[in-house]
Amino acid sequence: MLWQPRIPDDYHAADPADVVARIESRRAELGDRVLILGHHYQQDDVIRHSDLIGDSLKLSRMAAEEAARRGTEFIVFCGVHFMAETADILTPPSVSVILPDLSAGCSMADMAEWDDVYECWSELERILDGGRVIPVTYVNSSAAVKAFVGMHGGACCTSSNAGAVFDWARAGGDTPEDGPARVLFLPDQHLGRNTAHASGLRTEVDATVDGDPRLPETTLWDPRSDDPVDEERIREAEVILWAGHCSVHRLFRPEHVAAARAEHPDCTVLVHPECCQEVVDRSDVAGSTEYIIEKLESAKPGSRWFVGTEVHLVHRVAKSMEARGVEVRMLSDCQCLCTTMYRIDPPHLLWILDNLAEGRVINRIEVHEEAAVHARVALERMLANVPAAPVPVKG
Repeated sequence: MLWQPRIPDDYHAADPADVVARIESRRAELGDRVLILGHHYQQDDVIRHSDLIGDSLKLSRMAAEEAARRGTEFIVFCGVHFMAETADILTPPSVSVILPDLSAGCSMADMAEWDDVYECWSELERILDGGRVIPVTYVNSSAAVKAFVGMHGGACCTSSNAGAVFDWARAGGDTPEDGPARVLFLPDQHLGRNTAHASGLRTEVDATVDGDPRLPETTLWDPRSDDPVDEERIREAEVILWAGHCSVHRLFRPEHVAAARAEHPDCTVLVHPECCQEVVDRSDVAGSTEYIIEKLESAKPGSRWFVGTEVHLVHRVAKSMEARGVEVRMLSDCQCLCTTMYRIDPPHLLWILDNLAEGRVINRIEVHEEAAVHARVALERMLANVPAAPVPVKG
């Protein structure tokens, strides 16, 4: 996580209505020179000022197109650090990508550091002795990790297209003539495990319930563990999962699904595939943020949904669905919010815009060009091998 200097106290002390008016004034003053992006998990007070709203990769791609159309100089990304990095990778050097609060990081992305990934790769080469491995990284990862994956024949994926990228990698990636490959999936073990399960592989979770004595086809690589690596498990596994997770989605538990069904037997449980497999297995439908939104927007009037994902998104969709008679509730009453993204608020947004209007570019996120080249390769491999529409992991 980067260090964010404290912004002047008068920004937080200002009347909220005055902050809104000042933001709108600065936006009008800057015009097309600035483009504000709001991730779905952002609070409503930030979303109201966003020109584009979406998930991380979709926002970056839309922003690149819109910035070119408008002649935009500055993209203010109201998301987290890895998202701003991706926007910087996909936009020309003439566009400055800015993060309103540098401490808005992602705990999942931080669980896969370049040094640890390099060490893991070196160990896998030793253990597998020539056996093929293709790395796949979730877009919720640093630019450095994306670059590492791009350099080693791998690709990025999103929760919408993880299955397609997964199949591409297992079939041998860009060189299927060299034979099939194992997959190193990072940094989210749960998306990786749910994707493997949906692809027909037997996971460690399956092995705990089916009683089959065979070894599961997935195994965990934990860079923080002091235990020795089980080299035999690595050689037997088809998929090696990095021991990372989303701090929001790990809060949903199987008992929350059970409680929802006990309260309303006719409900539909819809969750994000960053939830653990035990939750996804018990849900009715699992899919990406965009898929969740599409599913709820097309829901039948009178239906009732319990949703396992970030609280700001759920509450926003729930409010919009009330007019159609669709009931949308959180799957859990716990505080399932992205706390790092929550660091970005209207005072920080105003502070950024004030500085831009006065000719100062602060909090710019810049990815080293060499890293950007390799990270872009990983993103391009994904885009070349996946369907355009979001695909559910389950349901």
